[in-house]
Amino acid sequence: MTVNITSIKTASDGVWQGDNPLDYAFPLLIVQTALILAVSRSLAFLLKPLRQPKVIAEIVGGVILGPSALGRNQAYMHRIFPRWSTPILESVASIGLLFFLFLVGLELDLSSIRRSGKRAFAIAAAGISVPFILGIGVAFVLRKTIDGADKVGYAQYLVFMGVALSITAFPVLARILAELKLLTTRVGETAMAAAAFNDIVAWILLALAVALAGNGEEGGPHKSPLVSMWVLLSGCAFVIFMMLVIRPAMNWVAHQCSPEHDTVDEAYICLTLATVMVSGFITDLIGIHAIFGAFIFGLTIPKGNFAEKLIERIEDFVSGLLLPLYFASSGLKTDVTKISGGKAWALLVMVITAACGGKILGTFVVALLCMMPVRESMTLGLLMNTKGLVELIVLNIGKEKKVLNDEVFAILVLMALFTTFITTPTVMAVYKPARRSRSSSSTSGKKYDLRILACVHGPGNISSLISLIESARPVNKAQLKLYIMHLVELTERSSSIVMVQRFRKNGLPFVSRFNYRVRAFHERVTVAFRAYGQMGQVVVRTTTAISALSTMHEDICHVAKEKRVPMIILPFHKRWVKTDGPDVIENVGHGWRGVNQRVLDNAECSVAILVDRGLGSDSQQDLGPSTKAQKTCVMFFGGPDDRECLELGGKMVEHPAVNLTVLRFVEENTAEHDGAGLKTTRSKGKEKYTFSTASLHPEKEKELDEKAMDDFQRKWEGMVEYKENKGTNIVESILTIGKSGEYDLIVVGKARLPTAMVARLSDQQPEHAELGPVGDLLASSNHGIVSSVLVVQQRQNVDSDSDEVSVATQSEV
Repeated sequence: MTVNITSIKTASDGVWQGDNPLDYAFPLLIVQTALILAVSRSLAFLLKPLRQPKVIAEIVGGVILGPSALGRNQAYMHRIFPRWSTPILESVASIGLLFFLFLVGLELDLSSIRRSGKRAFAIAAAGISVPFILGIGVAFVLRKTIDGADKVGYAQYLVFMGVALSITAFPVLARILAELKLLTTRVGETAMAAAAFNDIVAWILLALAVALAGNGEEGGPHKSPLVSMWVLLSGCAFVIFMMLVIRPAMNWVAHQCSPEHDTVDEAYICLTLATVMVSGFITDLIGIHAIFGAFIFGLTIPKGNFAEKLIERIEDFVSGLLLPLYFASSGLKTDVTKISGGKAWALLVMVITAACGGKILGTFVVALLCMMPVRESMTLGLLMNTKGLVELIVLNIGKEKKVLNDEVFAILVLMALFTTFITTPTVMAVYKPARRSRSSSSTSGKKYDLRILACVHGPGNISSLISLIESARPVNKAQLKLYIMHLVELTERSSSIVMVQRFRKNGLPFVSRFNYRVRAFHERVTVAFRAYGQMGQVVVRTTTAISALSTMHEDICHVAKEKRVPMIILPFHKRWVKTDGPDVIENVGHGWRGVNQRVLDNAECSVAILVDRGLGSDSQQDLGPSTKAQKTCVMFFGGPDDRECLELGGKMVEHPAVNLTVLRFVEENTAEHDGAGLKTTRSKGKEKYTFSTASLHPEKEKELDEKAMDDFQRKWEGMVEYKENKGTNIVESILTIGKSGEYDLIVVGKARLPTAMVARLSDQQPEHAELGPVGDLLASSNHGIVSSVLVVQQRQNVDSDSDEVSVATQSEV
């Protein structure tokens, strides 16, 4: 269907007036955008277990929606993606591309190239030159083999092919490194520096290719060389102007928006965003693609608070909405059916071999010559082979300038998809950074009576955590060393990548002694705990762990092992905030619950989870001495976890602001129940309490429980209130205590090796199985519990062998 582009209207009058919205530009754009986002997000979800970058899903989504799959239905193609709509979709997507390249420039730290020295320079040079030379060879083969490829001039064709094969996608590489916790290791820093150098050279080569290309087959070969010379000279003048004039101006703007000033002036933000557009227009006016201007302008902005503010303001809209349109449009232009016959598929294999072989082997050999180990050298080669985003930009420009025809474009898009897809799996297979424990060096020197690693999600956890830690520290004699770890989820945001580089060292969380210049987002957490530390005999060290939630537990467990802490304190994923009306439940998300579960499973020390219902909210606001005594209850049923609770209670006894009660649950007619045991059962889609099956010796456990209780009572006689509960309805007794509000904090064990009394509670349907039967009852949001709860799991003496179990009486066994 032929359409006069001048007759296209923006909006329709609606179906009631006889208009089909899909015949109008704006409604059709909405439908196209929604469809692209739905398909690409669905694919991203499916590819997530394979740890693939989001760009893979976006390109594949475009391929599925385009002529390779759904587009084979001409009725669908003419209705949803008609030819007349292509310039509109690509114009909107190009705005996203413009700002994305601006973000890439913001992320790119030119100083990293200088810091990494000759090694990164040599690796980058090899990673560019070898595949570039192979790309020239591939270009000759393609020109002679593919129909129509020889209509384009040699110079622009050779340069485009060389750039397409030699480029490294810096943004995709940064995210892969961050997810694999390699960003701040030697391999990661070298790869980032080499990729930064590679990026700059690639954009210069691309500018040269665009200058040479002109209009491809229409005017490329016959264009005067003076035109290309003028384009290149003008481009150089633009870069010099940006670095000498605009960069000092942006330094001044960044200073005006520094943390010393309360707010970032909106005028500076708007001025910067407008300059992105103007920079793009100028380079387009010169004859270089508009994205080059946006990229150079991004390089002129100093790294720091202002750059992070810019990233936060624009990256979600750009990366989440506009950029998927660009890469999906690449897929829409990719017709895999053009690659037909054995010859075409042989060419695809040749292109992939040249791209991967040149990049990997070139980098590997030079890295070995730079005295890097073989495994690190191979990892570098695999990492530098990352393509994806930037590769697609190059290919789209080549197609736009008519340098690449449909078949060559399809071959190169599939090559980019393949090389990016294999990067993460191959790196994970080849290289995993050694997590050596440096306990002997890091813990030498001054000895501390108590070490605690406390994790926080944000400022909301501060008062309750300080109140808990202070109550567990005997004030007269114990020296406390407190490690505070702020847990931050690693996302695909550029600001996450910037934070990783700040807060990690050698791939691991960095515990800093002098961490005064922390990011503003974390400042309240750090300042509060530092103020607490200045109260006396408390040494506070802060760190920030930025990881994907699936691997966050590795950071927590590593720091706990390295610093030899006997206990980790984790915040529960729900927090009850007191208001004038009913308490408001804040839920940080199910993913954080998974973090707690994995720490409980993997930690080599004791772990406590704090269910906060306002602990310390009244008495600890000023971080000074409390005037109100904190009432704490330790519930004792028996077993290793409960004995750990008793030991923790012993640390609280001496604190003058803590009134401790030990409530022991004693079951009458114990002879009937001593034979109770545990048997493994299969879960039928429901949560099950996890009990240890490593040791089932009731008599031995009972002896240890009696000894622990006798020792505790003898040591703290007269200082602790002791009660026994002999009720038959355990659930009702527990809930009554929790709802009464008599205690500010209730301490219970997880009961990995439960007594018969606790084990029978496993018949109830768990809400939070990781807390054990008693902790789950007290943490439930349905029972009206008002006390905060601390659930403790002992790890030193409990074997890790565990399974989902249910109760069986002796006769059943």
